[in-house]
Amino acid sequence: MKNKLSKISVSLLLALQLNAVETYSIDDLVLKAMQNSPDLKIATSSIEASKSRTAIASSSYLPTIDLHLSAGKNGISNIPTDPDSMISDTLLLGSLSLKQIVYNFGKTSNNVDSFKYDSDAFSMNNLQLISDKKRDVKLAYYSVLQAKALIDVQKENVKLNRSQLYRSKKYFQAGIRTKIDISDAKVELIKAKLDLKKAQYSLKTAFALLDRVVGFEKSVNVYDIYKGKLDLTQLYSSLKEYPLNLPESIDFSYKNRYELKRQSFDILSAKSQNKLASSNYYPELYFKADYTKQSVDKFKSSIPKDKWQGSLNLNWNLYKGGATEHSKQEKKVQLEIENSKYLSSKLLIKNETTEAFINVYKAKDSVELSQSLVEVSDEKFNQASKRYEHGLSDYIELQQSRQGYIDSKAYLIINYYSYYQAIAKLDNAIGK
Repeated sequence: MKNKLSKISVSLLLALQLNAVETYSIDDLVLKAMQNSPDLKIATSSIEASKSRTAIASSSYLPTIDLHLSAGKNGISNIPTDPDSMISDTLLLGSLSLKQIVYNFGKTSNNVDSFKYDSDAFSMNNLQLISDKKRDVKLAYYSVLQAKALIDVQKENVKLNRSQLYRSKKYFQAGIRTKIDISDAKVELIKAKLDLKKAQYSLKTAFALLDRVVGFEKSVNVYDIYKGKLDLTQLYSSLKEYPLNLPESIDFSYKNRYELKRQSFDILSAKSQNKLASSNYYPELYFKADYTKQSVDKFKSSIPKDKWQGSLNLNWNLYKGGATEHSKQEKKVQLEIENSKYLSSKLLIKNETTEAFINVYKAKDSVELSQSLVEVSDEKFNQASKRYEHGLSDYIELQQSRQGYIDSKAYLIINYYSYYQAIAKLDNAIGK
């Protein structure tokens, strides 16, 4: 008997393990999205590539060293020992050269600065993508919670209609109501079941969106999300005021929105490119050193074995067909474009923040009114039920009051989660 119970216990334990699902909180899902999302991985790779470009530009501060080796045949005529013949010989040659920029009027420094600011801009763009990803995860998360809550409402609707069908049959058997009430109750029950099916499919769709946003690759993910208990009578009182007013939210967005920070670095990069274009008017001063070693057999007297040279050089392009001037004008225009983009983004962010702020309080007020509507609809449904029982009203009035009660609960749930989605959008709009 004990062995049998042990086997049953082991079987139950294995079944529970096989059917166990992971439950994720919203923070868990955000972390998963940070790990899985390919768009964030691409952005991170772009940052690394931009850092490499900065390092390449910075290498111009260091000397350039080149080694050249060659082996071949060499022919010389008109040599003192035999002026009428072309004499060939084997030649081995090795040369080492060094070039070091001394001063180039900001060409190197402005080029390095430009690449560095580009790298900083990529970093800000990555942070903006992370902020957007958090927003998208929150929106998808609340959509799933909303779909789950609406399923509960539709289950209640099916229960109420099934109960009404039972009562209609009893009333008909007692001769109190006609058979048409049974038919009406059947129709409404089928409608309720259909609404329940739609709600269940909506949940699957919401989970599919959450899968995509978080980056779950499996065709079927067995997991659930944390769902707190909803008390529909206390939803409005559970909502908290947003910690910032509208002017504070706009100021916060100007200081913290990563998109604006990215464009600030784009402006700095454009300024560096503008200075770089202007530096092309000036010369380049550099030091160069060469050392050459040669090995021959027959021409030792005419070809030196070792040779070196060191020099301080100045290169100055005096005219390039107007390319320098046109380049300067192009960089100047680009700087103006970047400044205009920054101002345009500020206006857009101000508008986004204002709309998001308004939508938060619009949703909050909707929750308050929807909760009052649920209370009134519940009262009306109870009154209609009593009137129907006492023969003071027909089935249509009862059905309308019941449907109004169910709809009001659905509206309340939708508005409740719309409030939290509006909060997520406002947080994203201000860069929080």
